[in-house]
Amino acid sequence: MSERLELQTESTSNTGFAPGWYTIAASKEVGSKPKPFLLNGLPIVTFRDSSGQSVALLDRCAHRNAPLSAGRIIDGNIQCHYHGWQFDGAGSCKAVPGLCGEPDHAARRVPSFACRDSQGWVWVYSEADVQPDSEPYEIPFADHPGYFTVRERLEMPGPLDAVAENALDVPHTAFVHAGLFRKNKDRQQIEVVIRALDGGAEAQFIGEQRPEGLAGRILAPQGGEVFHWDRFLLPCIAQVEYRLSDRNHIIATTALTPRTPTVTDLFATVAVRVPIPNAILRAVVKPLAMRILRQDMEILRRQTEQVARFGGEQFASTEIDVLGLRIKKLLREASSGRGSTAQEERRIKMLV
Repeated sequence: MSERLELQTESTSNTGFAPGWYTIAASKEVGSKPKPFLLNGLPIVTFRDSSGQSVALLDRCAHRNAPLSAGRIIDGNIQCHYHGWQFDGAGSCKAVPGLCGEPDHAARRVPSFACRDSQGWVWVYSEADVQPDSEPYEIPFADHPGYFTVRERLEMPGPLDAVAENALDVPHTAFVHAGLFRKNKDRQQIEVVIRALDGGAEAQFIGEQRPEGLAGRILAPQGGEVFHWDRFLLPCIAQVEYRLSDRNHIIATTALTPRTPTVTDLFATVAVRVPIPNAILRAVVKPLAMRILRQDMEILRRQTEQVARFGGEQFASTEIDVLGLRIKKLLREASSGRGSTAQEERRIKMLV
């Protein structure tokens, strides 16, 4: 079936869970107490070992399956609250109170997950007992000189693909965020170039003037043409980038972690370079961004409830739903172990 036909309708489908690096917490949240979380429904616990390195284990004691997250950290090992067994960051059993013999044994091991601190976040690789051949995504411009950087974590209703599409969806901004981004009047025609990336997809918006909403007027009062890109990168990165001049650059990178099939944790890093003092940006940008995100949370909540109420997705699409179907396709291919099928570059027209 051609892509043009696929854009007409999309029935219920299993998008799938792509292997790779996922953000699970802010680095400052992981310390001397066990921190539990869910990765696609799988309970995992993270803590810091004796060297201060963040580590992650399956949240299940090998002995009687009590949650390790209910225990405590002793000399960099996690101790189960039930019988006191201790495990190091690699999952090896280091102590069995009362045992006359060596505690370490393959049958007593807890599965471990590669774990990294990077750019203010803790990342975990999704497959247990694997040494990945890659490192976590490097977030562009985070904490670079001249950039004001904001980090925020939110619990978003909906599956990862729906949250990613929402983050990269231009048409909804004139309605869900009316007055903050765009308005549903005086629309102008622009061109959109959609191209495949290595493990992802990108949409470039050409000929767009600075949005007349509050956010645009604050961050670029002088107006002008916007250079705008939206990107999705496997397994979980949704990124929006705006450039208005050499002095105005905004890039919002969200790492999306599926907690359950209908709840996604969003870890946002927004790097802003504008000729406005940081004190003013701190007072204005974060509250404005949070207002926008709360509006997205509400519409995603309603969408998720509707999908459940009607027993699954029955989506109709047009060509201005630029990246949504591509995100689903990329996730399906990655979850099944297939490499992404490159799609040829497409150009469409859109009114914004």
